[in-house]
Amino acid sequence: MLLDNEHRRLYTWTMYIDVVPNRNSPPAVLLRESFRVDGKIVKRTVANLSGLEPAVIESIRAALKGGSVSVPLETAFDVTRSIPHGHVAAVLATIRNNGLDRILSSRPSSKREIVIAMLVARIIHPVSKLATATAFSGNTTLSSIPEELGIGEVDENDLYDAMDWLLTRQHDIETSFAQRHLQDGCLVLYDVSSSYFEGTKCPLARHGHSRDGKKELLQIVYGVLTNADGCPVAIEVFSGNTADPSTVPAQIRKLQQRFGLSQIVFVGDRGMITSARIREDFLDTDGIDWITALRAPDIQDLVHRGLFQPSLFDDMDLAEITDPERPRERLVICRNHQLAAERRRKRDELLAATERELRKIVRATQRERCPLRGEAKIGQRFGVIANRWKMAKHFRFEIRSDHFSFRRDEQKIALERSLDGFYIVRTSIPLEKMDAPDVVRSYKRLSRVERAFRCLKSVDLRIRPIHHTREDRVRAHVFLCFLAYHVEWHMRQCLKPLIFAEEFEEQARIETGSVVQAARRSSATMAKIQSRESIEDGLTLQTFHGLLDSLGTITKNTILPTGKSGKTFEKVTSPNKVQAKALSLLGVRSLV
Repeated sequence: MLLDNEHRRLYTWTMYIDVVPNRNSPPAVLLRESFRVDGKIVKRTVANLSGLEPAVIESIRAALKGGSVSVPLETAFDVTRSIPHGHVAAVLATIRNNGLDRILSSRPSSKREIVIAMLVARIIHPVSKLATATAFSGNTTLSSIPEELGIGEVDENDLYDAMDWLLTRQHDIETSFAQRHLQDGCLVLYDVSSSYFEGTKCPLARHGHSRDGKKELLQIVYGVLTNADGCPVAIEVFSGNTADPSTVPAQIRKLQQRFGLSQIVFVGDRGMITSARIREDFLDTDGIDWITALRAPDIQDLVHRGLFQPSLFDDMDLAEITDPERPRERLVICRNHQLAAERRRKRDELLAATERELRKIVRATQRERCPLRGEAKIGQRFGVIANRWKMAKHFRFEIRSDHFSFRRDEQKIALERSLDGFYIVRTSIPLEKMDAPDVVRSYKRLSRVERAFRCLKSVDLRIRPIHHTREDRVRAHVFLCFLAYHVEWHMRQCLKPLIFAEEFEEQARIETGSVVQAARRSSATMAKIQSRESIEDGLTLQTFHGLLDSLGTITKNTILPTGKSGKTFEKVTSPNKVQAKALSLLGVRSLV
């Protein structure tokens, strides 16, 4: 094994030149190191120096003994190749320590190794499959991935074949994840997102509600299931025009039938678990409880029926009520006063901006030269402004062929203002199983699924844009990105002490106080972030990908002793303190 600097300080370590006789050949001149481990002397050959000139060998011997060097050491060796290796070792260690390689397939195969290679490449540097195949080529390799996994020369067709194989394994892989990360009675978080699509030929690609702001492009929709901690368990792809609520029944069947869970608490947002979904998919389904939230019109209806008064929440932020129209539900009313102030400020700004634009229409209808005329033209101008900031609901207006006027609807504005900062969490869980603060806390855990979407869609894994045209390839691409996020999630958990992440969630919860308020980092984590140093070791903090890039500077070097008969040997760069700590946290046992 190779020893890093830390181990060399711990053990008695010596490097020397050893001359080993050969019977009918010149003696072998070896550069060796020796050290004690648990009282035993361990020797390791670092390089064969037999091909060097005697003067060079003597210079190295003198240098090792602390004497003068007559021949510069830098002329004794040539580095013939140097490829990034540390980040590859880190990701591979995470995959193997978590048993993902065995979950993919219990038997090693070329397809399994290629899939693992694509996973590592997507975490380190996500690019297209063609670019990935080029990066695996011997002449253009960008890392030690091909060498570490022994995949040899591969092209894009080999990658596609491996993706096809992976898709056939999705059912079993997700079942294994569920057995590890889900159990009866646990919280299951579910949310849906979409990604735009390049091309028009895939059956899954449809126009729908674009969360990427690209309404002109086709898209696909996908839903992710995670456990309460946000660890991804399963993903499913739907056509781009699929409504969020219609994806829920398939997830319930998956949890009960495929994963064999008899008791589940299903958590989804207000646009996912609607009243219709509750009636059709939850009320008559044994073993399924749910947590979601009411929409704004439903909250206004509660106020109108006198079931709660917003003014009562000036001095409190949480209360539980019942609704005769929802006899099998609990309603937990929450008010975030900071959020209320922010929404009020933003609304006032948008109202003022809308009024400025509407006055321009009034002036256009009143000008002497080329006045704006016609109900259609005036209405078109008004529609553009109304859609810009979504403030039309707060105005009353009059449009005639030669006239336009408007005024604020103060009654509607006052009603909306009175509900600023309010949200109501609804659930079917009985009080004896979960109190009101825990219900709210469970609902707010959905932010962990949103974090998964940010990683999948942004610079981390780049699930988008999607270029595949075959439906099965699109599903395989999404599942590959999902598996990459599964690995990244575990890496982030291990690397929390070295990155800008919360290490003390329980302390943060206590210091935040009320569960209704926005989550805050713990004081210890804030001190870590402000000092930019780890708490335990005082090491420099980095972002997750910054730390990966730093590990990438640990290279695997092929070294050739000067001389025609010299034999090459490999030497891995010794990690610095931050890199050594990161590798230790990830369970990397050796960089050889």
